[in-house]
Amino acid sequence: MKTFLVAAVALIDVDKRILMARRPEGKAMAGLWEFPGGKVEAGESPEAALMRELHEELGIEVCHSCLSAGPFVSHYYTHEPPKEEPGCGCPVDVKDFIPAHKMGVKEEFHLLMMLYLCRKWKGVPHAKEGQTLVWRTLGEIRALPLPPADKPLVSALQHLL
Repeated sequence: MKTFLVAAVALIDVDKRILMARRPEGKAMAGLWEFPGGKVEAGESPEAALMRELHEELGIEVCHSCLSAGPFVSHYYTHEPPKEEPGCGCPVDVKDFIPAHKMGVKEEFHLLMMLYLCRKWKGVPHAKEGQTLVWRTLGEIRALPLPPADKPLVSALQHLL
């Protein structure tokens, strides 16, 4: 199973709202809301990847010093729910499990996503890749349909805002 390293950001405005992006039709997990960002390419630092992605996706510029490390998540997108945790064999809570293929994901993969916090950037975020953008409070974000990997990040942000 492939592992993908992803850098994402919680862009936080002066009203403590966070920018969320809705995945466009035709992509895996279409219609779900996520933190902006993307895959870290070979030889690229997570911060450099995030600066590149924010420029490509949102048309904004951020600098390394404006990014502060936040929570991270390790999530497996699989077609079948795990029966037990690897290693210790503890039972797994699968009540919220969504098979990857039901979200338009063809191949199973492991996602390691780092979320950065950013309160300062240059430019006005605008959708450059067909996604819908909205500013939402943490409470409002909890009500949005999110990819499974993003959900624990929302909870972790509560203690950081």
